[in-house]
Amino acid sequence: MRRGRGAHGHDSLAGFRTQKTEPAVPYGLIKSARKSGQLNLSSRGLQEVPQSVYRLNVDPPEEAQDAVSFGGSDRWWEQTELTKLLLSSNQLTELSEDLRLLPALITLDLHDNKLQSLPRAIGELPELRQLRLSHNQLSSVPLELFSLTLLGSLTLQNNQLETLPPELGQLQSLTELDLSRNRLQELPSSLGELRHLQKLNLENNQLSSLPDTTGRLSSLRVLECSENQLDTLPSSVAQLSSLEQLFLRKNRLTAMPALPRDSLKELYLADNQILELTSEQMCGLLVLSSLELRGNKIKTLPEGALPSTLSRLDLSNNDISSLPPSLGLLPSLTVLLLEGNPLRGIRRDLLTKGTMELLKYLRGRIKEEPGDVPEKPPGLSLPSHAAVNLHNICTLKQLDYSNKQAESVPDELFDAAAGHSITSVNFSKNQLSSAPSRLLDLSSSLCDVDLGFNKLTSCGPEICALLKLQHLDLRNNLLCELPSELQSLTKLRSIILNYNRFKSFPSVLYEIQTLETVLLGNNQVNSVDPSRLQGLVRLSTLDLSNNDLLQVPPELGLCSTLRCLSLEGNPFRTPRAAIVAKGTDAVLEYLRSRIPAS
Repeated sequence: MRRGRGAHGHDSLAGFRTQKTEPAVPYGLIKSARKSGQLNLSSRGLQEVPQSVYRLNVDPPEEAQDAVSFGGSDRWWEQTELTKLLLSSNQLTELSEDLRLLPALITLDLHDNKLQSLPRAIGELPELRQLRLSHNQLSSVPLELFSLTLLGSLTLQNNQLETLPPELGQLQSLTELDLSRNRLQELPSSLGELRHLQKLNLENNQLSSLPDTTGRLSSLRVLECSENQLDTLPSSVAQLSSLEQLFLRKNRLTAMPALPRDSLKELYLADNQILELTSEQMCGLLVLSSLELRGNKIKTLPEGALPSTLSRLDLSNNDISSLPPSLGLLPSLTVLLLEGNPLRGIRRDLLTKGTMELLKYLRGRIKEEPGDVPEKPPGLSLPSHAAVNLHNICTLKQLDYSNKQAESVPDELFDAAAGHSITSVNFSKNQLSSAPSRLLDLSSSLCDVDLGFNKLTSCGPEICALLKLQHLDLRNNLLCELPSELQSLTKLRSIILNYNRFKSFPSVLYEIQTLETVLLGNNQVNSVDPSRLQGLVRLSTLDLSNNDLLQVPPELGLCSTLRCLSLEGNPFRTPRAAIVAKGTDAVLEYLRSRIPAS
């Protein structure tokens, strides 16, 4: 009798034997993919792509080998070729050359794997239109990839690319190219051949220049070049006739670059070394609505040179000592940020009252003749007496219902905004006790919300659901806490909470990694956690003035990104007032000197 068998021939070890493992891809998925042409194998822990996937349209299915009849929906001979294959978030280190057996693929998603190379067979997918390769370990891509003449979207962010070949220019159908977070030091001049390219992301590389041919990208709408080593841009950039958004944060620019004048709507130049802003640089920017110059070295603003279309101007953390009164005449300006400048002649309490009060003050300093102040576009009178400014809605993408002392925002206002991709909302200086629920109608586009000077007691779910929000103004309300759900705002860059009732630094703010500005002045904050604050690697402006801080933790000096730290008006004894008066650098240096030696 064989070992392990009982008296009647039964296998007594059967329960302990290793079961035959199921195939990595359930057959039901393969069967379904033959009908739909789509196969989703994301997040399955795959270390390799099973042969059954590559051969899905080559080998006859199991049903064909069985002597069975099929119903109308199971006719295997009517199978569809695979057009969409999703393999993201697995453990793939390589792909087989058998990839060529899927020539009908339109979408191939391989992001978030461990790929170090691609097979040459990638060039044998003539129908491919979307290729996602982000978050892998690619140091190069095969030349065959550039023969994919129908490819419209190529995402390669978070890899290890150091160069790209001249063949890049062969991707004539490309509309989106994401090369961010690689190691690129230069780009081939053939980049200019991508005439259909609409969005180009080069953020976080090592580029010291862009090719002169960049100006040939006649369809380009968005150019993202932040966090590189650019000290200038080619003059040809001014020829980008379709460019609407230009991102150049955290580079080495010392002067404003040449700009396209007829199309540019948003310009982001934060954290460079720009020394001045001249009338010549600004004139002719016909549709510019958002200008971000925070964290530069600008000392003066040109008189009367800023575009009348500006709705948002961020000049935080510069060296500006005075403001031209003509700034108050900009008819569309709703957000003006000036924290961290050595302004003289303007009381600090005026700066905390918001943009409208400041602009009113500046207008008051102009000795103009009656009628010099430009009139705002006429509004449309509604039964609720809400003035709907159609120019602001249609052209500037703004919704303004401020300074009405109203307890609610009329539905007519939101109805008028429907379908206009509103980016900015100003409901300040009312009697609102909660955020209007219909803010959710604008969630797909809203970037800027001003609910200051109201009677809000909580930051409700309406705000937490605005996932594109970048700037939130809640000053002068009745808030004492923020909900944890606020951390879903993964694009939030500034939050203004001055003149509320906070007794501690809101814990959720430590979790929002994108924050650059936190204003908490004139509350009752009694402590801050410097170790958690260090996690906010982009935080450059922190206002804790006029709070209840009894001590300033020395470790706060390790928050190396801070350029403006306001601590005056607190009851702490150290650092002394004389040190605080010397400014942020002196305070941070003093705090670091107080850290106990380990």
